[in-house]
Amino acid sequence: METMVATTERVTADNTAPKAGTAHERTVRYILAGTRLALGWIFLWAFIDKMFGFGMATESKNAWINGGSPTKGFLTFGVSGPFKDLYAGIAGATWADWLFMIGLAGIGVALLLGIGMRVAAVAGGLLLVMMWTAVLPPENNPFMDDHLIYAAVLAVLALVNAGDTWGLGRVWARLPIVRRMPWLR
Repeated sequence: METMVATTERVTADNTAPKAGTAHERTVRYILAGTRLALGWIFLWAFIDKMFGFGMATESKNAWINGGSPTKGFLTFGVSGPFKDLYAGIAGATWADWLFMIGLAGIGVALLLGIGMRVAAVAGGLLLVMMWTAVLPPENNPFMDDHLIYAAVLAVLALVNAGDTWGLGRVWARLPIVRRMPWLR
């Protein structure tokens, strides 16, 4: 009897799950790949604008290449809440500027290329949660804001290997170092 129930449950589950290569599965993969590319561009654009000061969020005079600090303005004037003093203390620090810019560029490039998705998800999630803590409580909601949503999306993208579609994820996964250390996937 137990075998019959297990078989029935398996058949039912098999009948409702999308089959590999079905239109539904391909659509989901393409949507997740598009989401990965869009989120990668958000990170990379933040890096580019802070580096060169194209006037979107960073004026040219405040660009990193012109001697500006990518962390000083926001961490000095834009932070609120319980971590205000912590962030004000690192505002404009050379190490903070370098870590922030390397993080933005690395996460953006990894997402756009579809490589190192697990590392990018962890680093991006950490960066986003830190940005969320910089403005507690969020302006329009007592708890939730876009930083936490983006962090969750990064986790999903890494878990489903979204870099394999419209990216170099499969090629990356075959590299000997990635095979030896799957966390680099």
